[in-house]
Amino acid sequence: MAGITTPQQPSRFPEEQQFLRRRDMHPIVILIAGFLVVFVGGGTRFAIGLTLKPMVAELGWTRGELGLAIGVYFVVSAVATYIAGRIADRMSARFLLNAGVAISAIGIGLMSLVSQAWQPVLFYGLIFAFGNGATSLVPVGVMVTRAFPARTGLVNSVIASGVSLGQLVIIALLAAILASIGWRSIYFWLAVAQLALVPLLLITLPAKATRQIATAPSEGMSVTQALRTPKLWLLLAIYAICGLDDFFVSTHVVAFAQDRGVNALFAGNLLALMGLTALIGVLTTGVISDRFGPIGVTAFSFAARVAVFALIAVDQSMLSIALFALVFGATFLMTAPLTVLFVRDHFGLKHLGALTGLITMVHQIFGGIGAYGGALIFDARDSYDVAFIVVGTASMIALGLTLMLRKHN
Repeated sequence: MAGITTPQQPSRFPEEQQFLRRRDMHPIVILIAGFLVVFVGGGTRFAIGLTLKPMVAELGWTRGELGLAIGVYFVVSAVATYIAGRIADRMSARFLLNAGVAISAIGIGLMSLVSQAWQPVLFYGLIFAFGNGATSLVPVGVMVTRAFPARTGLVNSVIASGVSLGQLVIIALLAAILASIGWRSIYFWLAVAQLALVPLLLITLPAKATRQIATAPSEGMSVTQALRTPKLWLLLAIYAICGLDDFFVSTHVVAFAQDRGVNALFAGNLLALMGLTALIGVLTTGVISDRFGPIGVTAFSFAARVAVFALIAVDQSMLSIALFALVFGATFLMTAPLTVLFVRDHFGLKHLGALTGLITMVHQIFGGIGAYGGALIFDARDSYDVAFIVVGTASMIALGLTLMLRKHN
């Protein structure tokens, strides 16, 4: 396809016409493949929040012991995401994504066999984390941005919505069958779902980079150059707090709801419904940010978080918990597609994968702090109240930092 340099002429041969149609549809195929990768990967990632309470109950662990595996996951996946972003700047996504889903399948499948507290750290925190980072929004986002350079915000929102739909569909399904098949079977079937992606990606993605993916802009700051600017440090701080919020809530909201008397099925469906509101939020973000830029949407996201953290600090009734989960869910992935826009607007596209990978790495590391820190606070105080105060205060700081970013725009 990359070798066609002459103007296309009407062809008498149906085979050639079919070839040309496939060439025209290639960006759509890339978008669909990327969406499916994050759909399955997103749903798989959130499953540990659903199984947190039954796992610690059966195995006799504390939440902190399992929380350590989650914390390690975020650090390892953060590093893997950064590496994957740098690789995505230079090569086709076919090998990277296939390797990532295969490694993810091994790690998440081994979770069905755990019996010792160190095993989730290895299986989920290291193996699954490395594979999941290699198939994250960063390398997939670079892939679709190259394919759709004129609709960056929209297509990255579509990709990010795959995480939301994965959370909605997969977690809702798993919540419905968890009691009947048990948490071990949950991890086995998630491994099967990951492996099912391999033949799909082999068929849909080219073995070599196409012109849309391989053509990189010649201008833009490197990571070293960007680190000398206050804009990048503001972005890193904003995304650090975003990660702290995101993965404290997604890891602990089901257990928190159950602690407050919500039944297990309803609590699991709360996590799934957060995926629905996240889908609405992220798609709305894509449309608005393409027209008005990413700063206003980010500020609105943190303002909404401050409001619902304040609500849950004073009222933990079932209604307030449901309202908290749904509103927070709407903000959950708002900033994910905006990472590409922030980098594009402030630093150029030449090192898109490396810079978005760096920002996402910081987001993930602080996500690990939020997930593990929330577990430690609960074990120490038998309550999440202090944790909610911490993340609520951090969200207020992030709101102020976002408004400061406008001055550097």
